Amino acid sequence: MMTKPDAERRVPGAPKPEGPIAAAVLAAGAGSAALGLLTTLAEASTAVKKWLTWSDAVGPLSGKTTAAVLVWLVAWLVLHLRMRTGVYETRRALAVALVLIGLGVLGTFPAFFQLFG
Repeated sequence: MMTKPDAERRVPGAPKPEGPIAAAVLAAGAGSAALGLLTTLAEASTAVKKWLTWSDAVGPLSGKTTAAVLVWLVAWLVLHLRMRTGVYETRRALAVALVLIGLGVLGTFPAFFQLFG
């Protein structure tokens, strides 16, 4: 007799693994926070601004956005591999991600990052 795949053997009403969802949400927050942090650091330090200038035509924005995307991808990969089979509270992940996104948005406001320039 053939065995059924895991998806078909699940008990109806049993909690499904929400780890991949929580990982994606948290990674988005991490990428946003990284963009805000890099924006503020580029304004506060000429060395960081110079290091983030990966394209002279674009300026430090090229490094800020590329590094933030890399943080997002790495965070997503690591969190997904770590959380993929677990049942996690997605509300908590959303709350943490919203705080990180809020910090990221704050870091990109000129009124905030110019305080450090």
